[in-house]
Amino acid sequence: MKYKFQFSLFFLSLWLCLYLPVFASGFSIESESEQSLDEKVRNFLDSHRYSWRDSNVSEKDGKFLYDIIIKDNYKKALEIGTSTGRSGIWIAWALSKTGGKLITVEINERRYRQALANFKEAGLSDYIDARLADAHELVPKLEGPFDFVFCDADKGWYKNYLIAVLPKLEVDGCFAAHNVYGRRGRHQPGIQEFVDYLESLPYMETTYNQPGWAGFSISYKKAEK
Repeated sequence: MKYKFQFSLFFLSLWLCLYLPVFASGFSIESESEQSLDEKVRNFLDSHRYSWRDSNVSEKDGKFLYDIIIKDNYKKALEIGTSTGRSGIWIAWALSKTGGKLITVEINERRYRQALANFKEAGLSDYIDARLADAHELVPKLEGPFDFVFCDADKGWYKNYLIAVLPKLEVDGCFAAHNVYGRRGRHQPGIQEFVDYLESLPYMETTYNQPGWAGFSISYKKAEK
C-alpha cells in the first residue's frame, strides 16, 4: 500500500510539472490579450479625446453606455446612428468583455468610412458589424433579438425606431436614447413625441440621466402583462 501511494504521488507530481505550466500559460495569454486590447482602446480614446466632431457622444456619455452593458452583461447590441464611431467604440469595448457584438448603422458614407477606420485603430473591429444603410429601412428588417439598443440618429424618427425595435428587444433589455431630457425637458423636434409614447408603455421602466452634456432616456423592458 505504501509503494502504491508513493507511486501515485510520483505520477501526480509528474503531471503537475508537465501540464500545470501549460494551463497557467493559457490563462496568462488570455489575460495579456485582454490587457493588450484595453491598453489599445485607452490609447486610442486618449489620443483622439479632443478631435471628435460629427455629433459624437461625449466621453462621459460613452462611459455611461459602457457601464450599462457591463453591469447587465449585455451581448446583443444595436446602435442606430454610428456617426464616426465614438459611442460604438465604448459599446464594443464593453461587449469585448461580455462576449458580445454590436450592429451599428450609419447612412452617411463619409462618416461610415471614418468609423471603420476608427474601429480598426482602436482594435475593436472584430466586435462590430458596421452597416452603411438607411436606418429607416434597415432597422425594421433586422432580425434580432437585441438586449441593448442605443438610439442617436434623426430625432424625429426616435418613436419609429422604438416601435421597430421593441418586438426584438429581450425582456430586461435596455433601450437607451440620446439627447432626451425627460417628460418636461426642452427637446429637439420629434423627441417629445417619443417620450410621450415611451412613457405610455406599461412594460417599459424609464428613467432619465445626464452623465455629460446631453441627456439619456434609459428604458428597461419588463414582461408584458
